[in-house]
Amino acid sequence: MHPKQVAQETAKVLQSYLTYQAVRTIINQLSETNPTQAIWLSQYSSGNTIQDGEAYLEGLMLEHKDLVLRIMTVRQHLAEQVLEFLPEMVRTGIEQANLERRRQLLERLTQSQPSTSVSDTELDVNESSD
Repeated sequence: MHPKQVAQETAKVLQSYLTYQAVRTIINQLSETNPTQAIWLSQYSSGNTIQDGEAYLEGLMLEHKDLVLRIMTVRQHLAEQVLEFLPEMVRTGIEQANLERRRQLLERLTQSQPSTSVSDTELDVNESSD
């Protein structure tokens, strides 16, 4: 395991997710102030994946430079609000999820299957031969 590489990949995914959240925020804002532009951005976003936030912004820059600046501003604001709490939230979330999964696993491992007793089997055999 390479912790630094995992951290870099996680940071990239988080950056793209914050780009996605910024786009959603801006679409919601535009739907109130400029519905035509909100529809355009929504359609553009549905046709161009935000899975790679930087590639999405590069493509959008060819279409609407003003929206790119707005998205980057909102994304940075979201990052400033969220990143402070994120490490502890992730740790706690993983610990709680792991605890729940372990509990479920333990319950499954300790559940006993109802076994057929010898007397039940003998009854079935005797009934069949009658």
